[in-house]
Amino acid sequence: MRTGRIIVSLLLAAAAAVVGPAVRAPAAALDNGLARTPPMGFNNWNSTQCRAEFNEAMIKGIADIFVDRGLKAAGYQYVNLDDCWAQRQRDAQGNLVPDFNRFPNGIKALADYVHGKGLKFGIYTSAGTTTCSSVGFPGGLDHEEQDARLFASWGVDYLKYDNCNNQGRDAVQRYTRMRDALAATGRPIVFAICEWGENRPWRWAGGVGNLWRTTGDIEDNWGSVLNIIRQNSVLAAYPRPGAWNDPDMLEVGNGGMTDTEYRTHFSLWSMMSAPLLIGADLRGATPATLSILTNSAVIAVDQDPLGRQAYVVRNGGGQWVFSKVLAGGDRAVALFNENGTAATITTSAAQVGMNAAGTYALRDLWSGAATTTTGAIGATVPPHGTVVYRVSGGAAYAGNTLVGQGSGRCLDVHDNVVVNDAAVEIFDCNGGANQRWNLTAAGELRVYDGTRCLDVSGGGTTAGSRVIEWECHGGANQQFRMNADGTVAAVQSGLCLDVSGASTEPGAAVIVWTCHHAANQVWSRG
Repeated sequence: MRTGRIIVSLLLAAAAAVVGPAVRAPAAALDNGLARTPPMGFNNWNSTQCRAEFNEAMIKGIADIFVDRGLKAAGYQYVNLDDCWAQRQRDAQGNLVPDFNRFPNGIKALADYVHGKGLKFGIYTSAGTTTCSSVGFPGGLDHEEQDARLFASWGVDYLKYDNCNNQGRDAVQRYTRMRDALAATGRPIVFAICEWGENRPWRWAGGVGNLWRTTGDIEDNWGSVLNIIRQNSVLAAYPRPGAWNDPDMLEVGNGGMTDTEYRTHFSLWSMMSAPLLIGADLRGATPATLSILTNSAVIAVDQDPLGRQAYVVRNGGGQWVFSKVLAGGDRAVALFNENGTAATITTSAAQVGMNAAGTYALRDLWSGAATTTTGAIGATVPPHGTVVYRVSGGAAYAGNTLVGQGSGRCLDVHDNVVVNDAAVEIFDCNGGANQRWNLTAAGELRVYDGTRCLDVSGGGTTAGSRVIEWECHGGANQQFRMNADGTVAAVQSGLCLDVSGASTEPGAAVIVWTCHHAANQVWSRG
């Protein structure tokens, strides 16, 4: 829905604050078994809003096209209604009623048609007294249980729950009540939280919904897409299987941008592990639009089962480098040029988190061209364009992880973040560059193949001081001593690396603490 309610500067300030340790432990993913990869499908709003062409014939036509034009085969499965599907009043029993002018056979019959195509069906309402439309259709506030039962009886598989006319009531409580109402129906329904990032949902929504909007509404123009990239790209610490940042639906094919810009839009949504919900009326889609939407190599990046969002390796002068860790050890690397003139953008295997040694295979996911490199990665990128490579191969690493005795997990920079003050934790050992620590002659524990250092935050010398990643500067708070008993001591304070609270859970914080040689302070080389 068109909200216009996010003040971009405020959101950017809020988002920028979330990459550090204070928010490094998002809520556990909603345990409903759904959306283990980002949802893919269709929503009508971007192309029709509430106009008359939004009707039963259109939605059936989209379902037909999904099957006939290869979109279902490419992974798209949800066919979703947005606002304006209902009548303006509930019935005598308090139930929502379809607009029979738009949907003469009702919603259940439409859902049955979609299901008959082997697809899934979604619907919309708002966590307020009325929806976001200026007409003001009934919302779900204080009707959560009744509406959830009705949706389940219709065969709904996906609910987009908006935020308009919410009476100022607490967002977490409103969305949690609908979560519980959906669960009580016994029907598996993906829950999409659409509160526009107003309450920093990345901090709490993982345990409430399967995806959460991080920004205001997208528009079909380059400025809108660029602003959303800037806002969503700093939230890489939060998505995981079953819980996704949602930078809003796709505008690809709606006509307001060039095909180059649409390829960037689709590429970076995929790099950011975003839901891919088509917003164009596919009945008039061009071959170019369909070729973007069905690029299987780029879709595979979005749908990678590891569920990591790409992090920003570099952003300066309008030139961006993104790196995304993929299952099996490959990386997706995106070179993005936001400028109005072509630019040559370069990086390296080491800079994107891979081994500096060895030979790598590069495959351009748009052109299909395949090359090899011993480390250099680069391309001349057109204005507003993006080149995406899948990078594989290289030399194996050995002997430079630090494995906690108490947990069996590795010392890890949270979510592959490459920024000052990034949290250090324990996590399942995976051989990633964020888990490879090399001890230098100066006593530094260098990570990301020598470019960053383990650091005691603020030079802290008291028990409980945080351990973080920081650019290497040779300071005393970046010097460590590996002892024969398996402890790792901070030279400045004499305190030992310690898993906070002796936790063995992935994501547990690492601090410095008085040395006591218990299992949560003993480390071995892996």
